[in-house]
Amino acid sequence: MLKNRVREMRARYSFTQSDLAKAIGATRQTVGMIEKGDYAPSVALALKISQVFNEKLEDVFWLEEEKDA
Repeated sequence: MLKNRVREMRARYSFTQSDLAKAIGATRQTVGMIEKGDYAPSVALALKISQVFNEKLEDVFWLEEEKDA
């Protein structure tokens, strides 16, 4: 499962979802879905988000193994 720190990073930089959406060329709804983990962004979109926050891609997004029940 793809995890991310987008909400945390956005708060650190005092960005609204709309601010970030405008910076990466996406919609506010897309940013909200990424933050909740309901949407896995494309590589290009993930790179744009990382660049906005001046972070390495792997410091913003990472894979977490799903545990078997």
